[in-house]
Amino acid sequence: MNRDGAAATPMHEQLRQDAEAAILFDTTVSPQVDGDWFDPKYWHGRGALRTQAGGRGGVAVIATPAGECVLRHYRRGGMVAALMGDRYLWTGADRTRSFAEFRLLQAMTRLELPAPQVVAARYQRVGFHYRADLITRRIPDAQTLAECLAGGWLDAELAQEVGALVARFHRAGVWHADLNAHNVLLAQAALYLIDFDRGRLRSPGQGWRVANLQRLRRSLLKLGAATQGESVFDETIWTSLMYGYERTLSA
Repeated sequence: MNRDGAAATPMHEQLRQDAEAAILFDTTVSPQVDGDWFDPKYWHGRGALRTQAGGRGGVAVIATPAGECVLRHYRRGGMVAALMGDRYLWTGADRTRSFAEFRLLQAMTRLELPAPQVVAARYQRVGFHYRADLITRRIPDAQTLAECLAGGWLDAELAQEVGALVARFHRAGVWHADLNAHNVLLAQAALYLIDFDRGRLRSPGQGWRVANLQRLRRSLLKLGAATQGESVFDETIWTSLMYGYERTLSA
């Protein structure tokens, strides 16, 4: 344990820290990561930054020595955002949003689950608060499930694949805190789940699994998946999604 009560860093991770900040990175992905990696202005000055829609404030895509990555600055949502902005209460290094998500993504990589590969995480302490950032490898040529729905491409076959995707994570005990259509990615070769902020590993349980699925259902309905009526949505989309889910969960 270190002085903050944090667990020892595994051999393939490297931790760089001082009194005000720390960077945690995976040496198998990049042998060196420093503070500049988390500064959009640094990448912009090298012509290695572009932005795309998504998340709060857009997504920063950076061309790094480790390949094309996504740089995400953690920002609060809802009413608390007006008060706290991008600050979070400091309760220890391993409890920072960035370090927790870094280690959850690493665990999912070991479980061979289709999630982004994590590169590095950082926190910066500001008195009793901190700010945080995360870098993951970008999944190329991907669209969100929300974009597929908007384009009219969500059918029973795709819904079944989405159900199977969610079941793989649930079977491994991975709980996604914000399972919605924007956090399901469809790439050429596979489907992925992204954005595991506040996610965690949980013991098997029907309650949290059902609640997770209902969150996804509400997201699809909110985005207009039931334009022909909720009963038609249930018969054509949700039944297929649950078939793929249940078949994979019990496999």
